[in-house]
Amino acid sequence: MLLVRSFVVLLLRCITVNMNLCFSTITSSFNTLPLDGHFNFEEVHHAARDFGNRFQSLPSAVLHPKSVSDIATTIRLVWLMGPRSELTVAARGHGHSLHGQSQAHRGVVINMESLRNTKMHVYTGRSPYVDVSGGELWINVLHESLKYGLAPKSWTDYLHLTVGGTLSNAGISGQAFRHGPQISNVHELEVVTGKGEVINCSEKQSSDLFHSVLGGLGQFGIITRARISLEPAPVMVKWIRVLYADFATFVKDQEQLISAENAFDYIEGFVIMNRTSLLNNWRSSFNPQDPVQANEFKSDGKTLFCLELAKYFNPNELDAVNQEIRNALSQLRYLPSTLFLSEVPYIEFLDRVHVSEIKLRSKGLWEVPHPWLNLLFPKSKIYDFAEEVFGNILMDTSNGPILIYPVNKFKWDNRSSVVIPEEDVFYLVAFLSSAVPTSTGTDGLQHILTQNKRILEYCETAKLGVKQYLPHYATQAEWRAHFGPRWEVFVQRKSTYDPLAILAPGQRIFQKATPFS
Repeated sequence: MLLVRSFVVLLLRCITVNMNLCFSTITSSFNTLPLDGHFNFEEVHHAARDFGNRFQSLPSAVLHPKSVSDIATTIRLVWLMGPRSELTVAARGHGHSLHGQSQAHRGVVINMESLRNTKMHVYTGRSPYVDVSGGELWINVLHESLKYGLAPKSWTDYLHLTVGGTLSNAGISGQAFRHGPQISNVHELEVVTGKGEVINCSEKQSSDLFHSVLGGLGQFGIITRARISLEPAPVMVKWIRVLYADFATFVKDQEQLISAENAFDYIEGFVIMNRTSLLNNWRSSFNPQDPVQANEFKSDGKTLFCLELAKYFNPNELDAVNQEIRNALSQLRYLPSTLFLSEVPYIEFLDRVHVSEIKLRSKGLWEVPHPWLNLLFPKSKIYDFAEEVFGNILMDTSNGPILIYPVNKFKWDNRSSVVIPEEDVFYLVAFLSSAVPTSTGTDGLQHILTQNKRILEYCETAKLGVKQYLPHYATQAEWRAHFGPRWEVFVQRKSTYDPLAILAPGQRIFQKATPFS
């Protein structure tokens, strides 16, 4: 027994010594690199956390690049170390990932926001665009482009995310039915591959890399620059909310709107479960069309469905826009007493979620676990899904917003790496839950995770053809099922652009030094 104990102690000492030697080697190797920026080997804990607040993987180093060359040089060094090195590299933008996707256990995390000092360039010609760093926040892109009376066409609901981060996923919001996701509005990219190569790519130049990286979950390269399509920016927004008691009517009206030519510029829906005081909460920023009817409205604790609409306009177009809105609303079948309207500046509408963030931060409710579940559903299965989930699985209440709205598939490019349902119209359904860290009740993390699991198990059993958006899986077999017939293409792209599986280890799709399969 004493001999065994002595052996274990000796083994642990050897492991510790090897780890220290390895860390020392890593430190010395990186410190010799000719960089404009710098490495930090001490203050790395922030890079082991993200918005999901559930996974923590501590890196060995954080790179704060001041140039694209810094990123390429670092990845090139890791590439030259070969498959025997366990080092991996993850790009971290604003840290808004949910399952540790921007983390790299004992690897290198690149702080992409260090590149934000790169000057944005706005081109105002016939087909306007803006050139921006992959580490730039979308809110800053908006501010800069508005100086020229222009703005990107497609957004996410939250603008304090990096350009490279959203383009690595897709970038979806209420404008996607018309303009497609953000990845459908990019002209050109600069990418650093898993070999440390810096490549400019577009539809016409290195097109396979271009389409691979868009929605590629960071697997094929790090986006260091993007050329984003712009359009003339409006000044104001008519912001409208209406309620439905019947899901089928709610869905049909949404589908009617996304097929219309110029009804609205933004269309989203969300589910309201047992919010009896909802209309009172809206009064601070929305005005009821009929205050008397609105006061008489009673939800009786029923599940309701809200349609949220926006129409962009300039002040000189107000009369015409009001008439267009009246015409469009007259064709919808919402509850008449629940029509609420607001008129806000364009930038205030786009940055609306940030207002909620400020309030939640002030209450200490922002940096909590966020066990979000984002799903893409074929149109033909949305009724079955709603009946089971809103009728059985989530019967009492929800722990955050539940978004549900349709988009048109023809606005998406099937050459990108994003996997979407096969039908011409599909729905985004997003359960944006927040968990109370100390709770063991219905607002606790375990309860929400159990609900998410039940939802996914139902989708699988009922064969609904669902695909996860911002996907997260534990095994390669699950990833293979996610990509389906596109898995082989995904693997081929990985072997071409990141053959050692250096990049984005937090996605847990490939493991370094393990043969692709």
